[in-house]
Amino acid sequence: MLEEGLSIEDLVRVVASMRAACAECEVQLVTGDTKVVDRGKGDQIFISTTAVGEVPPEISLSIGAARPGDRILVSGTLGDHGIAILSVREGIEFDTPLQSDCAPLTGLAQALLAGAPGTRCMRDPTRGGLSSALNELCEASRVGVELDEPAIPLKPEVRAACEMLGLDPLYVACEGRLMAAVPPEQAEAALAALKTHPLGRDAAIVGRVVSAHAGYVTVRSVVGGERVLPMLSGEQLPRIC
Repeated sequence: MLEEGLSIEDLVRVVASMRAACAECEVQLVTGDTKVVDRGKGDQIFISTTAVGEVPPEISLSIGAARPGDRILVSGTLGDHGIAILSVREGIEFDTPLQSDCAPLTGLAQALLAGAPGTRCMRDPTRGGLSSALNELCEASRVGVELDEPAIPLKPEVRAACEMLGLDPLYVACEGRLMAAVPPEQAEAALAALKTHPLGRDAAIVGRVVSAHAGYVTVRSVVGGERVLPMLSGEQLPRIC
């Protein structure tokens, strides 16, 4: 959807980036429809997509498939996207510019499934961050999750910004990360597979699925204390995804 007055140069640049993204993901853009709205009635350009794909018969992924003993993995540092957007909006400057983690996950997911074919589920920790993804897993699978806080990968800039703003990075949105639950015997293979991919260099095993406290996520701190990590209530950050 294009706003009247959008420059042709900007449109060409956006369409070129769409083509590059499709090539990187090995997908085809097969159809589309374009509308033009009056000046001031849109924010230059809006793009919405619908993806159609096929799940291989040997792959079975479900948010309700996690089992006690499974390990929880993340593919990289958390909160980069949310803090990058917030820093631009609020004028927060870092010594090292923080970039969004936005990236296609197709190759990363394929690498994970090749290394750990028994993977139970995969989710992208977008709105509500890792906390919301894990709370949904606990509810659907009727299990609990225990996170090890020291194992959770965070960039120093994200950690500093969250401390300054009073935010919990486990609630901050990511756009190019995945969370996975894998059987314990495949956890190390899964981690190695993620680390072989350019987007998974900072992957880590951050917790485990447990039978205790079903429906709840807990976080064990560096000093051994434990706290409950509930589902996000309301909006911690302005809506960005």
